[in-house]
Amino acid sequence: MTSAMSTVRDQVMDLQLRYAHAVDEDALEQWPGFFTEDGRYRVIPRENHARGLPACLIDCHGHAMLQDRVTSLRRANIYNIHFDRHLMSPPLVEADAAAGTVRARTQFLVLQSDQAGVTKPFAAGVYLDLVDLNGERPRFIERTVVLDSYGVLELLATPI
Repeated sequence: MTSAMSTVRDQVMDLQLRYAHAVDEDALEQWPGFFTEDGRYRVIPRENHARGLPACLIDCHGHAMLQDRVTSLRRANIYNIHFDRHLMSPPLVEADAAAGTVRARTQFLVLQSDQAGVTKPFAAGVYLDLVDLNGERPRFIERTVVLDSYGVLELLATPI
């Protein structure tokens, strides 16, 4: 791996780790800031993704929708109080130096602990990211969360 590619991979991994820590630490107000202004976040089952079917469990376009999701989680939605813990593989990165963007593929497992201290697997799959490296810090242009199974055992409330 070249030194330039290693630097790009480090930038992507730093973005992904900061994202996971913000979600895990319930700092959801930071979540929209990990995306470009018109960034997209979607959660899609593996079956739909493999078949090219558009149906997603969550599909947010742009900061306004991302911020609206955080606001609804804080003020309107009722969901199980829990603590998330992200475990991720290092990203497999493909850079497009001309465009200043990177595609990354990262396997993940999210564990969820309830208030009683019971921890169980919540979601597993792969992040398919398109990252913009042109700004002062990397941001997601698109984060597609491909779940290994069609559903999750509990309500899908907080970002994965």
